[in-house]
Amino acid sequence: MMLRGEPYVLWRAVDEHGVELDILLQKRRDTAAAERFFRRVLRSCPAPRTIVTDQLRSYPAAKSRIPELANVKHVFVKAAARVNNRAENSHQPTRERERRLRGFLDPKRTQAFLSSFGPIRQHFALKRHLLRASLYRKQLAQRFEAWHRFTELAQNPSTV
Repeated sequence: MMLRGEPYVLWRAVDEHGVELDILLQKRRDTAAAERFFRRVLRSCPAPRTIVTDQLRSYPAAKSRIPELANVKHVFVKAAARVNNRAENSHQPTRERERRLRGFLDPKRTQAFLSSFGPIRQHFALKRHLLRASLYRKQLAQRFEAWHRFTELAQNPSTV
């Protein structure tokens, strides 16, 4: 990802169901950056059973520095073009959003936006191919209703 002509790396943690757990924007893709991302994910989620990453060597080095990940299985996937895996496809919503906004400019604003955009998108992203049309409409209506209740409470905290 390019911000003001400088390259940035988008780090994502995705669970086995495709739900985005965390996202982090960093300048580097080295061992310290991988360790920083692993620690950030572990603050909000329990230690996983398996970590699936591409073949970058900084992942095992960072994993060895974190005691909570000592017994976690590490699987490497081939990260290449046209590979159909969850790690590669998880960037698609961000890329689409970046195109609509004609690119992000400020790294801090980008991090703030992506951190809040991920959970909101997950709330409305139903697995449509697994649902009948009537059930899909019903669940989407329920999610919009929950969203309206939440945003109403956020705008009027005195009504709680």
